[in-house]
Amino acid sequence: MTAFTDAFAYTVGIEGGFQNDPRDNGNWTGGKVGAGVCKGTKYGISAASFPNEDIPNLTLDRAQFLAKTRYWDPLRLDQIDARVAAEAFDTAYNGGYAAKWLQAAAGLTGTQVDGNIGPASIAAINAADPEKVLMRFDASRLEYMTDCATWPTYSRGWTKRVAANLRRAAA
Repeated sequence: MTAFTDAFAYTVGIEGGFQNDPRDNGNWTGGKVGAGVCKGTKYGISAASFPNEDIPNLTLDRAQFLAKTRYWDPLRLDQIDARVAAEAFDTAYNGGYAAKWLQAAAGLTGTQVDGNIGPASIAAINAADPEKVLMRFDASRLEYMTDCATWPTYSRGWTKRVAANLRRAAA
């Protein structure tokens, strides 16, 4: 199994099948509760990120294609440690600033933290201790989550998700 298919299977296992909670910004085509149409999320593919997809009828193969092209490939995750890649992928899939957090976690600073994963970012990520990158990365992820307006509603699940990801990376 490739790093991508393993990470995708794991993340989809967390995301699950179809859900259409109207309190979830991701379920709305406008990316905000009440904005656009509430089409839901399936396999983690959200109406907010993919407003033109037929979410209720989305196939797992289509979700995998969308995930690879939108979340895996732009971060160039095939080029870094699989544990770090899996966490960055899950974060990109779930929401946040995976590229910038990866860059900062690898020790890049200032204008080097631009959200564009290029050769310099890949070199820095690969030169850094993967466990330290994961810890710094997830610290940024958790800080971000606590600032989300929906933290009171989804905090328990989000925190458990990050904890499970850290356990998986340490295994």
